[in-house]
Amino acid sequence: MKAGVAGESLLMAALNACRSRLKAFIRGRTAVRDDADDILQEVTYQLMQVEQPVENVAAWLFRAARNEMTDRARKKRELPLSGFFTDDEGDVAEDELAETLFGVPQTPEEEYLKTLLWEELEQALAELPSAQREVFEKTELYGYSYKELAEENGVSQQALLSRKHKAVLYLRSRLRSVYEALTEEP
Repeated sequence: MKAGVAGESLLMAALNACRSRLKAFIRGRTAVRDDADDILQEVTYQLMQVEQPVENVAAWLFRAARNEMTDRARKKRELPLSGFFTDDEGDVAEDELAETLFGVPQTPEEEYLKTLLWEELEQALAELPSAQREVFEKTELYGYSYKELAEENGVSQQALLSRKHKAVLYLRSRLRSVYEALTEEP
């Protein structure tokens, strides 16, 4: 594979020849479009890193895509804090909570509600052990990936997932009454 410019251009030609079929294959098996794009990018990157010659590039790409989808399905997924709250019908009410916390208030009442929610959340976060608070804040509020955070802190991603899970459970119970008061029908 690392046969120089000529080898790389042949590789790119083979990749481009089956790109649309591969993309359709991945999208047909993933629920989120962004995940499909990420998988396609990851598989392309993996192909560029292969040291040995690949006889059938298309077959290699489809197998690598299938393996990547399987790996991603096996990984433990973290639900956002709002994903733990449901209404009486069992519907996830994350849109309401996210809109209140991160949306642009349109009225003075919405501004007050947003301020109140942030104060409650900050108070609840302050009650968490520092390691749990850090992983929650950095992954939920600052957009860190677990990989980045693991490298920064020198701990495993699994340890970070465990810390965040504990933080979410605590925050869910701590903020439950606030959430119920906000979503209560007048």
